[in-house]
Amino acid sequence: MNVSQWTLEEKIGQLFICGFDGLEPDDAIRALTKEYHIGGIVYFRRNVASVEQISSLSHNLQRLPRSRSDIPLFISIDQEGGMVSRLDHDGISRIPGNMSLGAADDAELTFETAVLSANEMIALGMNLNFAPCIDVNNNAANPVIGVRSFGENPERVATHGVAAIRGYQKTGVGATAKHFPGHGDTAVDSHRGLAVVPHNKERLYQVELLPFRWAIEAGVDAIMTAHVIFPAFEPDEIPATLSRRVLTELLREEMGYKGVIITDCLEMHAISKHCGIAEGAVQAIEAGADIVLVSHTLPEQIGAIVAVQAAVKSGRLSEARIDQSLERILALKSRRIGQNALSGGGEAAGAGGLASSDSAISFASSPLTPPDESDELLARIAERSVTLVCDSGNLPLDSSQPVLVICPELRGRTEVDEPSLHKYTLEDALTALGYKVTLNVIGTQPTAAEIAAAIEQSAQFKQIVVVTYTAEGAIPDGQRELVKALNQEHDSQIIVASTRNPYDIDAFMETGTYLCLYENRSFSIDALAKILAGALRPQGVLPVSLNAQYPAGYRKL
Repeated sequence: MNVSQWTLEEKIGQLFICGFDGLEPDDAIRALTKEYHIGGIVYFRRNVASVEQISSLSHNLQRLPRSRSDIPLFISIDQEGGMVSRLDHDGISRIPGNMSLGAADDAELTFETAVLSANEMIALGMNLNFAPCIDVNNNAANPVIGVRSFGENPERVATHGVAAIRGYQKTGVGATAKHFPGHGDTAVDSHRGLAVVPHNKERLYQVELLPFRWAIEAGVDAIMTAHVIFPAFEPDEIPATLSRRVLTELLREEMGYKGVIITDCLEMHAISKHCGIAEGAVQAIEAGADIVLVSHTLPEQIGAIVAVQAAVKSGRLSEARIDQSLERILALKSRRIGQNALSGGGEAAGAGGLASSDSAISFASSPLTPPDESDELLARIAERSVTLVCDSGNLPLDSSQPVLVICPELRGRTEVDEPSLHKYTLEDALTALGYKVTLNVIGTQPTAAEIAAAIEQSAQFKQIVVVTYTAEGAIPDGQRELVKALNQEHDSQIIVASTRNPYDIDAFMETGTYLCLYENRSFSIDALAKILAGALRPQGVLPVSLNAQYPAGYRKL
C-alpha cells in the first residue's frame, strides 16, 4: 500500500491501540480515531454486556469517521481463557485456561479450543487476540502468570503455544505470543512494579526463550513485550519493552522475527512509574516496538501519541522508523482483516488488499456456537484436566451420607479478576448426582469468625470438601488456617480441591485428598463432582511441580 500521501500524524496513529470505558463509542474514542488516527481498539470486560451489544460495538467502531477509513481498525482483546476471559457472557463459550489445557496435555484439544474461541471473536467483530500466553511458569510465587501458563516445561509450553497460534490464525484471528522474553519466573506483578529475571543467557535460551522460538517458527502474527528487566540481555536495568538490545538485537536480529511487536500496556506501573507513559511510548518505538498499547486513560493516550509526534519532528525518531512499523502493521491487517472481512458481513478485499470499513463487520444476534458443539469439547477438556495428587481413601464419597462443601467467594472483583464462586457451584453438581449437600460460602480471605463457624459446623459431617482459591502468590492466611484446623479436627480425612493456583497443598501437606482444577468454571466443577462420586477417573497430569514429592508430570494412579 502506498502511504506516501499519508500525514505523519496518520502514520503515527496506526502505531497505537487504545481502550475506552463504555458499551458504545464515546467522545474519547471518537477523538482518538478521528483526531489522532489510532489503529486499533482494545476491549476489556467494561466494554462487554452481551453478545448483541459487543457485536454492535465492533460494527460501530469500524464505522467511526476517520481520515483513513479504508484501513480497518484492529479490534483486540485478551481472550486467553480461564481467569483472563473478557468475553464471559451468555452465548459465548467458557474457554478453558492454559494450565487446564497443559494438564490435559493434548495439543489437538488446545488447537480446537483456539479455533472455537477465534470463530466467536470473528463473529463479534474482533480480529486480534492478545493470546496465547507462552510464559513458562516455574515460580510458584508468581503473582500474575500462574494458571495463565501451560506449565513449567518449556517444550510443553511451546507445543501448546504453537497449537493455539495455529488455531487462531487458521481461523483468521491474529495471535499474539506473550510476554517476551518471558514473565514466568517473576515474583512481582508488572501491573504494580518492576520485576527482574536474573538468569544467565544459557538458562534463558533453554527455558524462557524456547516457546518464543517455536512461535516464531510457526509464523506468529504478533509478540507482546514484558515490562521485565533481563540483565543477561540488557545490563542497564531497562525493562524489555524499552530495550533495543532485547527487541531489536535479540528478537529481530538474533531470533529472526519479522512480525509485529506490541507492547504490554504502558499504564502498568512497571512503565508508568519507571519513566512515564509518554516517554515510554517513545522509548518503546526506539527499542523496536511497532504498536504501543495504552489501555485506559485518555490524557495518557493523547500524551503518548503527541510525544511520538514530537520525537519525530525533533529528529529523535526518524520517519523511516515509523514507516517500518507501519508497513508491518498494514501487512498484518491485510493478512487477517482482509482475509476474512471479519466473517460474512461483506466481501473480503482482493488479494493482498484491506477490507473496507463498510465490509469489515458481521455481528451475531444469536448464540455464537451451538452448545451441543462447544459443550462437548469443553467438558472433555475439563474431564481430562482435573488432577488427583493424593488420596487416603476419601474417594469416592458415600452418597448415603451428607456432604459439607466449603467454598470461597471473591468479594470486590476487579477488571482482571474472575469470580472465585460462580452461580453454578459444587453443591449444584453434587446434588445433581444424588448427594445431600450443605454449602458454606466464606471469603477468599475468611475472617476468624468465618473459620470458627466452619469448624463448628463441620462437627456434624464425616464428609467434608474444601474448595480453595488462590489468586496470586501464596494461599491466603485464612484459607490455610481453615484447612489446617479442619485437618486437625478430622484426622486429615478431608478433601481439598484447589480451583486456581495448584500450589495450595504446600500450606497443608497433611491433607488426605488433594485435587487440582486450575479454574472454577462449570465444566471443571462438573468434572470434580464426577470424580468425587466415582463416576470419572482423574486423568490430568501436573503441569507444574508442587514440591519434591509431586513434580511436574505426576498424577496419582
